[in-house]
Amino acid sequence: MNESAIFKDIVGALRDGNPAEAERLSRSVLESAPGHIDAMLSLALSLHAQRRTDDALDAFRRLTEVQPTSNVHWSNYATILAEVGRSEESESAWRQAMELDPRDPEPRMQVGQMLVARKEYLAARDMLLDAFELDRDTPRPRILAANACALAQDFRGCDDLLKPWRSWLPLDDEQLQMELARLLLLLAEAPGAQLVLQNLLARNPQRVDTRILLAKVDERLNLLTEAEALLQPLEAMNLSDSMRRHVMQMRAILALRDRNAGLARSLLEQAGPVNDNDYAYYYDLGSVCDKLRDPAAAMQALGEAHARHVAELKHSAPDSFTPDALPLPGAVRMLTPEQFKRWPQYRAPDARNSPIFIVGFPRSGTTLLEQMLDAHPSLQSMDETPFFERLASKLHAHDRHILDDLSVLRQYDCDELRKKYFLLTAERIQRRADTQLVDKNPLNMLWLPMIYRLFPAAKFILCVRHPCDVILSCYMQNFRSSVLGAACENLDRLAAAYVQAMQCWLQHVEVFQPNVLVSRYEDLVADIAPHTRRIADFLELEDAAPMLQFDRRAREKGYIATPSYSQVIEPVNSKGTNRWHQYREYFAPVLPTLAPILQHWGYSTDAT
Repeated sequence: MNESAIFKDIVGALRDGNPAEAERLSRSVLESAPGHIDAMLSLALSLHAQRRTDDALDAFRRLTEVQPTSNVHWSNYATILAEVGRSEESESAWRQAMELDPRDPEPRMQVGQMLVARKEYLAARDMLLDAFELDRDTPRPRILAANACALAQDFRGCDDLLKPWRSWLPLDDEQLQMELARLLLLLAEAPGAQLVLQNLLARNPQRVDTRILLAKVDERLNLLTEAEALLQPLEAMNLSDSMRRHVMQMRAILALRDRNAGLARSLLEQAGPVNDNDYAYYYDLGSVCDKLRDPAAAMQALGEAHARHVAELKHSAPDSFTPDALPLPGAVRMLTPEQFKRWPQYRAPDARNSPIFIVGFPRSGTTLLEQMLDAHPSLQSMDETPFFERLASKLHAHDRHILDDLSVLRQYDCDELRKKYFLLTAERIQRRADTQLVDKNPLNMLWLPMIYRLFPAAKFILCVRHPCDVILSCYMQNFRSSVLGAACENLDRLAAAYVQAMQCWLQHVEVFQPNVLVSRYEDLVADIAPHTRRIADFLELEDAAPMLQFDRRAREKGYIATPSYSQVIEPVNSKGTNRWHQYREYFAPVLPTLAPILQHWGYSTDAT
């Protein structure tokens, strides 16, 4: 039999699932030609197909010795090294393949995933972005790079990479499609995640992880009946331990939405965390214990949540945990009245053509107020997005000293920054010409100098709530942002972050004298109608009535990308006031830190 016929038979044997025959034929070639590369490769493949791992590993290694400049041989060797758990050697082999063929994206994708597994997120992002640059047209490098960006807290990069996702469906790789859904949910694209998961579940109804994640998405979309229906078929399935824990955790969330905190706690305690990194479990448990008025258990669970969360954040945002790190990273340098006097006066939009800015420390009632304004036909809000951080990044990339002295900006610079701002907002919302934009981002209170430089006539609504209630609510949140996650490390740091943010705002308000209305959460929930009328008068809106229908409007929207998503679809109530009283013993050490702000806003620490 001639050589070409033999190799045709070898390929056929491998294709037909007969690797033993492929091995026999390969060895017959090697008997007469010991260095025959194709026969060596087919032998290695046949051994691998027979799960004779040690023999296959040796065969692939020999190929790298015979042809050390072959990118293919090093890639095959790296793959089998990873299979047998020799990850360091596998990475070394992949890097060798990368060096031999710098245009091949696969080695970079493999090394990038290894870096992710080691939690070297910044290095992984760079490696996977390089892979994407080598293959910009297929979904896999985009999704892998997007995941690394998200882990490195680069959510804008993640969003940009995933923009064409609708054109990818269905993906051949189901696990990759699951990863896409998880990333879309992380980016507050719950309707998109729902579509991706529904597509996957239609093709494979037996995928347990797809059902669980889709149930989570539906719960976030306030589709509680649909979420429960997705979990129902899992009762008859033989689930792995980790999947069983996921299901019980999801059922606990639904029980809590059904106002059955006792059942939710029982389910969570039976389930336990899925793994050591499952800090979300402890946030959920803390929330349930709070609902049951068990502050000791709530604080114990939350302490565990933050310890595990911070351990993860130290990999993605190490600068937030250096000894000299501020409780909140500084946005722009604090400005004095004398420095402001040096600012040139430029043309700028009037109040009607400027956005309305809702600010205030997170969990101060900003989402409630935003939903009220969005319910008015003359106003239009959008998902919370750090637009001014993005503008600042552009300025910093141009000249890192600009943020220290905004007086250097010229008329042209301000005009261009405003254009960029409106382009960014247009990516988040389809604008209606007859409406005024509402920009709700709590920590825009740190960006007042830049906002004022671009929109000096803009109106601001500052949401104020008892500082202790704010801090307690923040401490109970699983924030996506590394800035807020780090600030919530413990009550001491969180109190310092709150005071830092509020003092920054108050000083700059004194400098700029912007047009600000203070909206107290306690006043709003105590008597919503007159408070709403006051807001409408401030914004020069004739009819305040639509704002009182905010809960209906919120239900119509379906998805609200803040931790308050389950609260703002309900009518206003006062359950969120004075929650901190049952945690008084835990707050005693931070009350001196909060004293200046408590005094400024006239809040008491009395038990009544």
